[in-house]
Amino acid sequence: MAEEIAIYTDGAARGNPGKGGYGAVLIYGAKRKEISAGYVLTTNNRMELMAVIKALELLKRNDIPIKIHTDSRYVCDAIEKGWLHNWVKKNFAGKKNADLWRELIPLLKTYKPKFIWVKGHNGHPLNERCDQLATQAADSGRLHNDEGYLAEKRNEGNNKNSLFN
Repeated sequence: MAEEIAIYTDGAARGNPGKGGYGAVLIYGAKRKEISAGYVLTTNNRMELMAVIKALELLKRNDIPIKIHTDSRYVCDAIEKGWLHNWVKKNFAGKKNADLWRELIPLLKTYKPKFIWVKGHNGHPLNERCDQLATQAADSGRLHNDEGYLAEKRNEGNNKNSLFN
């Protein structure tokens, strides 16, 4: 059996919503890759999801077992406990971050990763490294717009001003 790909992810937001970032460490055998990016205005949950998406997007093969280690119950439980399946059936009615979940779904189908929850800020070296990558990205001067978050906020504002639901 082939070795597995281990992915560690974390997201951070300053203010939630506020400046945010994600970090991920991908390990396959002796190979290791670290990724991160920061955003002007976002949420912690969005960054947790973004870390998983960006890590999976880097993969070139889908025939190697993948384990994703995350300290996000939101991400881990949504997938491992089947919440995501129910959200899809209800077309994400009332759910935040639908844009990112929709982006993640085809990646989940392609790579079929197993999600493993790890306790955050508990001394796990790779979780701590992801946290460091995420917070450094959030605090950097190289921040992107989280267009999905901004669109979600615009839609919320439009719904509040609507005469009809």
